[in-house]
Amino acid sequence: MIQMLEFLPNRMRAALRHLNLHKLYEIRLRAGKPVAINYGGRYRYLGECGATDKASAALTATLAEIGDIVFSAGKFSVYSVEEQIRRGFLTAECGERIGLAGQYVFEKGKPLAMRDFTSLCIRVPHEIEGCGDEIYKSCLKDKLRSILVMSPPGIGKTTILRDLGRSLSRETGKNILVCDERGEISAGDTGATSDVLLFADKATAFEAGIRAMRPDVMITDELSAADCAAVERAIYGGVKVIASAHFAEMEEVRPPFFGLFERYALLDSEEIGRLKGIYDGNGKELRR
Repeated sequence: MIQMLEFLPNRMRAALRHLNLHKLYEIRLRAGKPVAINYGGRYRYLGECGATDKASAALTATLAEIGDIVFSAGKFSVYSVEEQIRRGFLTAECGERIGLAGQYVFEKGKPLAMRDFTSLCIRVPHEIEGCGDEIYKSCLKDKLRSILVMSPPGIGKTTILRDLGRSLSRETGKNILVCDERGEISAGDTGATSDVLLFADKATAFEAGIRAMRPDVMITDELSAADCAAVERAIYGGVKVIASAHFAEMEEVRPPFFGLFERYALLDSEEIGRLKGIYDGNGKELRR
């Protein structure tokens, strides 16, 4: 049986056994520096006996360990995941997303590869059934709507998207297409009527997915402004879109995001998974 975070060195896995992994959201490894973790919603360090607030008591990641983690997470063949690496991340077997920092190699002005990895940001996926219930009841129970779930990074948007997919599948039986560019949403159960497109950019996934799978609803994460044109075409074509984006306040939302969705769900920046407010397509607050 495949275990979460099995690509980590033995000494780090041993340290993690002292933690409740349900509270572990992120691991940051930097060569020659203390290992940092987001544990229970705040950053601490990883020591031999679990979480510690003292950098002096933390494990220190080596450059060799960082390279070995990438090699192991890539199933011992970096070439098989080179396209992901070129885009700055790698998704491991259990859906752990590994952000990469190192040296980019360019050819004719375009990134050809990344090598000499020096830092990793490992995001740990979680399966929390019911975490999207408030949004579902407020925005989807009476009718299908396009929704943008918003917060800064690391507050639980992806976990909520996955749960909304499960709820929609269970309650409506609609055909759902998960456009999973980084392999995170589909790391857990997205519902019996969900299909998944992995590792394609938004423009490709939306165009090919709508044509091939005829979804009623599309779910995707981390929209950029450049992605909104594909979302707009889908919505005008009769497909509802549930997506996420990085905004900390409703006042920050501007075109092309603003006015594109029927509902905007804002998560609390201070507490993982907590809903702060829901707004209509004009930015009017419907509930706090």
